[in-house]
Amino acid sequence: MRIALFEPDIPQNTGNIFRLGACMGVAVDIIEPTGFVFDDKKFRRSAMDYIDHLIYKRHDDWQHFYEWVKEKKFRLILMTTKSKESLYKFKFHPSDILLFGRESAGVPDNIHKIVDHRLTIPMQDGVRSINLSSSVALVLGEGLRQTNQL
Repeated sequence: MRIALFEPDIPQNTGNIFRLGACMGVAVDIIEPTGFVFDDKKFRRSAMDYIDHLIYKRHDDWQHFYEWVKEKKFRLILMTTKSKESLYKFKFHPSDILLFGRESAGVPDNIHKIVDHRLTIPMQDGVRSINLSSSVALVLGEGLRQTNQL
């Protein structure tokens, strides 16, 4: 299982997700461009020394990432508030990439149309969304639990 971040905006979220990936032994894919300088001081501080314990891959853009996903035969699972399918009713596989959109805008419609599955985190009515790094932790935990990768 892997985590992919589509054009992340906030270095602190990305750093926190890097830390999560390092602690859980899960690789992280960054789909550029990012909304921050990748070596930015805030980002490095958020990732702390965990970046040295993480497998991560930077992709120049969506097209390069998508070609790599198809070549490696990963299943692409988009987490979105625009789905009715709960992550808790979904069967995860070890070869899944959990794709999360940009904090400010999610992912474009063309990406919604080509992913293998679109899932949501069930939430109370009237709220917009959960923080990105918290969302990644929730979904990753469920995926690892289901696939016995903990």
